[in-house]
Amino acid sequence: MIFFLIALLIAGIPVGIAFSLVIITRADEWNIVVDYVGQTTLDALLNYPFLAIPLFMLGGELMTRGGLTRQLVNVSKRLLGWTSAPMGHIMIGASALMGAITGSSVAAVAAIGRAIGPEMLKRGYAPGYVGALNASAGLLGVLLPPSIPLILYGSAVGVSITQLFLATLLPGILFLLSFMVVHTLRARSVLMDGGRERAVEGDPAMGIGRRQIVAAVPALFMPVLVLGGIYSGTFTPTEAAAVAALYALIYIVVGRTARIRDVNEAFVRAAISAVAVLFIIGFTTIFNRALTLEQIPQLIAGYAVSYTESPLVFLLVVNVALLIVGMFMETSAATLLMGPLLAPAAARYGIDPVHFGIILVVNIEIGLLTPPLAANLYVAALVNKVPLIPLIRHVLWFLLACLACLMLITYIPQIALWYRFLPGF
Repeated sequence: MIFFLIALLIAGIPVGIAFSLVIITRADEWNIVVDYVGQTTLDALLNYPFLAIPLFMLGGELMTRGGLTRQLVNVSKRLLGWTSAPMGHIMIGASALMGAITGSSVAAVAAIGRAIGPEMLKRGYAPGYVGALNASAGLLGVLLPPSIPLILYGSAVGVSITQLFLATLLPGILFLLSFMVVHTLRARSVLMDGGRERAVEGDPAMGIGRRQIVAAVPALFMPVLVLGGIYSGTFTPTEAAAVAALYALIYIVVGRTARIRDVNEAFVRAAISAVAVLFIIGFTTIFNRALTLEQIPQLIAGYAVSYTESPLVFLLVVNVALLIVGMFMETSAATLLMGPLLAPAAARYGIDPVHFGIILVVNIEIGLLTPPLAANLYVAALVNKVPLIPLIRHVLWFLLACLACLMLITYIPQIALWYRFLPGF
């Protein structure tokens, strides 16, 4: 069953269709009436936490079309303009801020690449490096909350989404700092003018003043409102998503930062993106139920325990397996499939489900940089108009940093579970 699914995905069959084909072909064996597959899928989606996905997507679309991206770039320039080779650091910082609003890697890559990529090229950065940095920094879109894959994992495995959002803060910051270190080390070799950025007339890196920062405060308040509300217990992640969407709409209306047509397009794009994700969720939920009925998670857990008694070895094997899965499967599908499949085995080794969720999502997200899937690479190549091969050559440095961070997160659980030291946890 699993091998059939993987074969369909490798063959290029769309994720949702691949899951539906597996379900339909095994319907009799799983006591599923094909005529009621649609209703069963709908019932699976009537899960309150899933409502956060379209709402966060809507909030991100509205804020992007309302000029948020440029404001985030301005703030990043103000904060990071003093650094060595500042434009690269600015791209990383802006990607982190964008990710704190959209919860999507690909969205962060597209938005920040369009905003900063051309300016980096003017300043003398190698085109392949600009694309590689854009694709790598885009990972922060999921590694910092709110993260859509973490919402999916928490809902599928039964883990607190609030705790998952707390747990990913330090890993996200770790990745951010590692990207900045790599950029600092690589800047001299990728800048064409003797390791220095070219001066640009009316240099925007130095021309961003307090007025622009003040103008960006309402936009920056959105992630503060959302995450602060979640962490303080004021509202649930799903309620936070609704607050984010409403805040974004009010921000646009009051500030008149977008046209009516842009708002309509934001609703349409958010709906299309959400339907695509929810379609996958619906069929993977049925698929996961079938896995449970056939006791496949239990069999995997039993096999893993018989293979090794060491949780350290188990985590190493899981990391390798998840990295491979991330190379071939879309993020949402991989999270929904591998979460329920491997979480019971991890529990047998005494691994905290929150810690394991962070490990799983980090692994799968790294897959956005590793072909053949490598969605971040393709989007960055398209946005920055750079061939894929030079981009891949530069991205290897960031990939090594990602793997180093992954090992630290895996074998130092306190990086993810830091919040357990706070009162109330």
